[in-house]
Amino acid sequence: MKLGVLAERAGIVLEQGGDKNVTGFAIDHRKVAPGTVFGAFRGTAFDAETVIPDAISAGAVAVVTRTQAKVDGAIHIAADEPRRIFAQLAAKFFTPVPEHIVAVTGTNGKTSTVEMVRQIWRMCGERAASIGTLGVTTPDESVSTGLTTPDIVTFLSNMSGLAREGVTHVAYEASSHGLSQFRNEGLGVEAAGFTNFSRDHLDYHRDMEDYFAAKMRLFDEVVDPGAAAIIWHGGEDSEWARRATEHAQDRALRVLTVGEQGDFIRLLARTPTQLGQSIEIEFDGSRQMVNLPLIGAYQASNALVAAGIAIATGSVAGQVFDALGRLQPVRGRLERAVITPQGAPASVDYAHTPDALEAAIEALSPHVTGKMICVFGAGGDRDQGKRKSMGEVASSKADLVIVTDDNPRGEDPVAIRSEILAGVGENAREIGDRRGAILAAIEAAGRDDIILIAGKGHEKGQIIGAGDNMRVLPFDDVEVARECAAQVARQTAGGAV
Repeated sequence: MKLGVLAERAGIVLEQGGDKNVTGFAIDHRKVAPGTVFGAFRGTAFDAETVIPDAISAGAVAVVTRTQAKVDGAIHIAADEPRRIFAQLAAKFFTPVPEHIVAVTGTNGKTSTVEMVRQIWRMCGERAASIGTLGVTTPDESVSTGLTTPDIVTFLSNMSGLAREGVTHVAYEASSHGLSQFRNEGLGVEAAGFTNFSRDHLDYHRDMEDYFAAKMRLFDEVVDPGAAAIIWHGGEDSEWARRATEHAQDRALRVLTVGEQGDFIRLLARTPTQLGQSIEIEFDGSRQMVNLPLIGAYQASNALVAAGIAIATGSVAGQVFDALGRLQPVRGRLERAVITPQGAPASVDYAHTPDALEAAIEALSPHVTGKMICVFGAGGDRDQGKRKSMGEVASSKADLVIVTDDNPRGEDPVAIRSEILAGVGENAREIGDRRGAILAAIEAAGRDDIILIAGKGHEKGQIIGAGDNMRVLPFDDVEVARECAAQVARQTAGGAV
């Protein structure tokens, strides 16, 4: 495809080079081939402007970068915000794309919500997929892992590939990093969900206002004019929900609120059951009961946001609410890992913020008659300010807290645990080795107890070190919990003999 055609479709004016033939897009100079449009962006860890000559030598026909950058031997597409221009161009190259695309943002619940949307669509007869922390989940349930929001080239390539496979409906996670770095630009987004907002990622964003502004780009700039905005209204973050609603209204979006204060889908009551919860909702003037096979208030909120998105994109409400009763658990989100030899269930959850940790513990609390045991840590090279608060939440909500390592990355794991321990009480233990911590929890659990292993969720590795010294050690909380339970069972059997 000619560069000039792509530019015209993206609304970009080229002064020269319109006759250049484009064969692909890349933001990694090592992936440049003849005919590639190269995006040279300045990042916190790497400045791609320094490798522009390498990209041109490899065959780049055009370079999208800052006006001040030096580009010799290729078309210089200069922009104050080169990431945005690059995304707009690339979006016109990677075609076709699915007919129905929706996005979900928020601090917690994005992964669960997009996967629930996918499941609901599938049960309504659509060929649907989701993109996010779990990777790309296709209509046949196959999953290819990836980042919460992949780079723009991977994102657009995935979208086009799904469309070529016959996928018509896609839900994707819109993270604050992805939104601020223009990693999901250029596609028509007909509906967007907002789950909640609380402290996270302040290692990347200047403050909470900067973090919120990144989230609001979804409503302010990314979604189509007149798109639906499905916003959760309920709980302690109602002020952020109100502000999100104002952003959507300022853009003249179709605002559909869900939750205890929702006008579109109102949550009237929620009753925990042995295997999930029964929720009473009001929709379109009538009340109905839904038996949701997932535990926890936050799972109910995610499910209702997902239901709102599905209805807003044309699914029949009756079929959507029926589908809620058949939702399957999302990997690493209050996932039942094992029943210990003593009969205590151990669940794994991705909770890695104070609010998410509190929500996970409270979700399990109605199902415990003995002790609540919580195993968790905090990631290194990430927001340090939340660590003490996580300790305070765990210590106040659980009977026994075991503070361990998460992904230390480039930080001293002892220092990370120390910051968490500053917020805990006398009901806490420190066991740095994560396997040892999980084993200790299983050994300590009685028949009426429940174990929550929080922080890593679906992850299959533990990140140690940073830069050239970084290692990813195989570690899956679910598998480790099962192995530790088996070890305790063998020890018990041996003792009995």
